[in-house]
Amino acid sequence: MSGPLHRLLSALRGPEPDHPPAVAGPAGLRPHAPASAAASAVRLAARAEALSGALPPLLTDALRLAETVAAGLHGRHRTGTGEDFWQFRPYDRGDPVALIDWRQSARRQHAYIRQREWTVAQTITLWCGGHEGMRWRSAAALPEKIDHARLLTLALAALLLRGGERVHLLTEDGDLPPADTGRAALHTMASRLCHPAAGGDLPPGRDLPRHGRAVLISDFLTPPDRLEPVLRRMAAADIRGHLIQILDPAEETFPFEGRIRFRAPGPAAAQDWVVPRCEDLRDDYRHRLSLHRDALAALCRSTGWQLSAHRTDHPLPATLLGLYQALSGGSGREGTA
Repeated sequence: MSGPLHRLLSALRGPEPDHPPAVAGPAGLRPHAPASAAASAVRLAARAEALSGALPPLLTDALRLAETVAAGLHGRHRTGTGEDFWQFRPYDRGDPVALIDWRQSARRQHAYIRQREWTVAQTITLWCGGHEGMRWRSAAALPEKIDHARLLTLALAALLLRGGERVHLLTEDGDLPPADTGRAALHTMASRLCHPAAGGDLPPGRDLPRHGRAVLISDFLTPPDRLEPVLRRMAAADIRGHLIQILDPAEETFPFEGRIRFRAPGPAAAQDWVVPRCEDLRDDYRHRLSLHRDALAALCRSTGWQLSAHRTDHPLPATLLGLYQALSGGSGREGTA
């Protein structure tokens, strides 16, 4: 069971049984003794091989996902000062008279505005959570949360780069790099996303380009008061954006029955917690999760951000399409995909 979810359960803690229970969730990481240089080199080589092997499928899947969504998109579809025609719309009170297309208005017997597409690229910062709690799934048929988070991040980057936007990928390893502007940057982004230090449970406290946009993708099961300083700091720099909360279906429905041991990731065995009858906690757990989401939504509203949710048993194209449209000037309303 993921660490943040374990903390939600801890608030509902009851007595523990004396006999061994069943085990749910992956085993936590255990500390190991210092290894020799040779052993360290072997582990490093194995990690490097695993990392490089993950890149082609991630890139391929991300590009395929981006192509699926891009097939129904045409241009940026944002009002702006460019030269490319987008659409006509009825004149509203307060619109500049200079924007009225008199020929179209004469044909339709009503004043119409000629809108052009936005042609000035904006800077969009992406961040993908990579903490241990993201590396969990409740069933073998489901992807780990981090798989969907990485795929959504990279596919969104592909769409934004195709649209001519500047994209930052925010990670823990080093300073914020220059914004990328071409498709060749996707391989670099994939490498950084797959790096073991790619992301914690919160974005790093780093200055971002002012007046930009940001998309933060994680499970966001940490206490909202830890996330609040991050969003407040971004809002103070006139950065608006979107939180995408990715959860496993079991983290929403709490379907467990009987005695279960919930094992938090990490080396501390004391984090394990045995629940004698999970069904007795189901309603309280769901209520606590609802309160947690309400707090996230309130934080987003107060900072001018948007909150959306995605479950790993749902397809990604709908989430990606809604997010891209919101960044391109759509409604960006709260919702669940």
